[in-house]
Amino acid sequence: MTEEHTPTMAPGLLQAYAPEEADEMPDPRRRRRNQDDPIANLRKWEPRTRLGAAVMAGKIITYEAALASGLPIREVEIVDALIPDLEDEVIDVNMVQRMTDSGRRVRFNVMACVGNRDGYVGLGMAKAKEVATAIRKAITAAKLNLISVQRGNGSWESSPGPGNTVPFKVNGRAASTRVTLMPAAKGKGLVIGQTGKSVLQLAGIEDVLSRTKGQTRTTINYAAATFNALKNINTTRVTNAQRENLYIHTGRKNA
Repeated sequence: MTEEHTPTMAPGLLQAYAPEEADEMPDPRRRRRNQDDPIANLRKWEPRTRLGAAVMAGKIITYEAALASGLPIREVEIVDALIPDLEDEVIDVNMVQRMTDSGRRVRFNVMACVGNRDGYVGLGMAKAKEVATAIRKAITAAKLNLISVQRGNGSWESSPGPGNTVPFKVNGRAASTRVTLMPAAKGKGLVIGQTGKSVLQLAGIEDVLSRTKGQTRTTINYAAATFNALKNINTTRVTNAQRENLYIHTGRKNA
């Protein structure tokens, strides 16, 4: 790649400041609400942190470089600028009622999950008086809780080479719910409940075996236990020889 083709801005900022093309046939499935469009929000973004200023100035153009800087990510626009292809999914919506002196108070508790289906996933929760506001806040919390996922080829049934499964057996817990993720051969699919499957799909895991204990009907704890299992992979000590043997890679494949 020549110097004149080397990107000088984060990919999200490139999309935000690129000239808009007229869509003759707009996609009806695409959201048109400006308040929910992260690319539109980047056009009026004014950084308030050192990391945000570095991203805006073009000194940091990848999420990997942002993590390596050691600076905390406190602005959601930083994540939108560095990983603009994040997808979001609402895991659960609960209505919470509370009796007060003035009457019954109703609030909504929402859990949302975001991911790029290629090595990054985040999980967040938020409360608000309206469902739309709670969803928006939960997605923001999930983006600020984004983690890199280590994937590999840890199944004895697979042929040598990179894989899209967990590199080794790992456990995750949330309250009474326990989730155990185990490596699976390529083509096995996600052998896990629908809630855990949503989290793993957004993380980029394609094959996995699982075992669960506790109250798996509690959707929030089930999703959190699956997310914690992925997080625990990063805290497990792995030697360089094991990393090569299991073909472990962190984050995006084509980073």
